[in-house]
Amino acid sequence: MDLAAPALVACDIDGTLLDTGQPATTAVRDAVEQVRVAGHHIVLATGRSLVGALPVAAEFGLDDTWIVASNGAVTAHVTGGDYEITDLHVVDPEPIVRVAVDAMPGIRVAAEVVGVGYLVNIPFPDGELNGEQHSVDALKKLWADPTPRLAIYGPAAFALVPVLRAMSLTTIATRLDWLDVTPPALSKATALDKVRRQLGVEYQATVAIGDGENDLEMLRWATRSIAMGHAPEQVRDAADQETGTIDDDGAAAALLSLLG
Repeated sequence: MDLAAPALVACDIDGTLLDTGQPATTAVRDAVEQVRVAGHHIVLATGRSLVGALPVAAEFGLDDTWIVASNGAVTAHVTGGDYEITDLHVVDPEPIVRVAVDAMPGIRVAAEVVGVGYLVNIPFPDGELNGEQHSVDALKKLWADPTPRLAIYGPAAFALVPVLRAMSLTTIATRLDWLDVTPPALSKATALDKVRRQLGVEYQATVAIGDGENDLEMLRWATRSIAMGHAPEQVRDAADQETGTIDDDGAAAALLSLLG
């Protein structure tokens, strides 16, 4: 691919640019900066909520940049320390909440409130959600407003995947005990292609780096796709090439490879 013209370089956050709960390493921060200085567009593409992604953009010194959050349900343009929501897709939480709590009493459900945090039926452990948690005293308050994303957390939560997918919902089991549920027919890729067109980047100048199931569509969408070395086999198989693991600063090597 020709990277002479500005490329769109989509980077997953957790497991790619940084280890969850840890700051990015100097090597990765420096590589992001070199790609940015070369004139390419670094776009953060994450399952995190927007409120969880914004500090990462600040950590990397990214301004006048784009964030695709909540697995493609929320897109924001960040500039001057502030942001503008440019694309938002929401879903009615009620049927999702009912399916989850009826099937698994005691399961935790969180409905995202963009730019703030989550409404939760039962508090989630510290570090599991980005932003503020607001506990509701009645389930109906969880579905009072549409939301771009619901997180479902509890033992064997993955067993709900077939039911929720049968409702045409985008459902990703990031762990056996964790599901992300977003509106139908959404992914990081669908949002990134809108950002690409907004930036005026040719499709041939698209790159994606990721490590999880929620990166599969993004990796297949990009003209050049790179999987982290610790990624599951299906993710590595979906990519054009493989880089090192998170412990090896694999994202740094992948980013620097774009500079020739």
